[in-house]
Amino acid sequence: YAVKVEVIRLLMMGAEVIIIDPEMEYKFLSDAVGGTYVNISLASKSKINPFDLPRPTAGGTTDTEDIIRSAVIVVKGLLRLILKDINPAEDSLLDRALLESYAKKDITPGADLTKIEPPIMTDFLEILEGMEGTKDIVTKLKKFTDGTFSGLFNSPTTVEMTNKLVVFCVRDLEDELRALGIYSIINYIWNAVRSELKQRVLVI
Repeated sequence: YAVKVEVIRLLMMGAEVIIIDPEMEYKFLSDAVGGTYVNISLASKSKINPFDLPRPTAGGTTDTEDIIRSAVIVVKGLLRLILKDINPAEDSLLDRALLESYAKKDITPGADLTKIEPPIMTDFLEILEGMEGTKDIVTKLKKFTDGTFSGLFNSPTTVEMTNKLVVFCVRDLEDELRALGIYSIINYIWNAVRSELKQRVLVI
């Protein structure tokens, strides 16, 4: 109750509020103030693509090579959560496969990033399947393209953060996927936050 009152006060003061809601406790508040309620689950139409490129930071670098490098680091963080144990050889293969996945979509140093479409998990898996020594990795990732979990990461981003209040609900995510979902949400929020400096509050 106290947090909800504080959220309303912050909205009235002109701040933006972002909430990660594990139990659908902020749905009524979001509806009452005209907020955006994003339900992240396998069946949801709201999707966050972990392969999205970081947005240029406010007053920061717009160097294409740095942006691609940052994107690779973020996706590798997600892949470590999925694959759990990665040896140095596999780490190097993932690095190469990610760079090739972006290159396949014409995302290379010096490219115009305003007119590109980031890869999705299927594109990444196609690159991995054409490389040697990646059989185990491909087997583990297949369920995110063709299997049980294909509804989570294998789609372009459909979420928008243009509202004063945006709530991300993860209640309907399976336990096995919750950490992966929250990781993607946090990175999406961080990209949006650092691209434009303004008063914001993140409630977790």
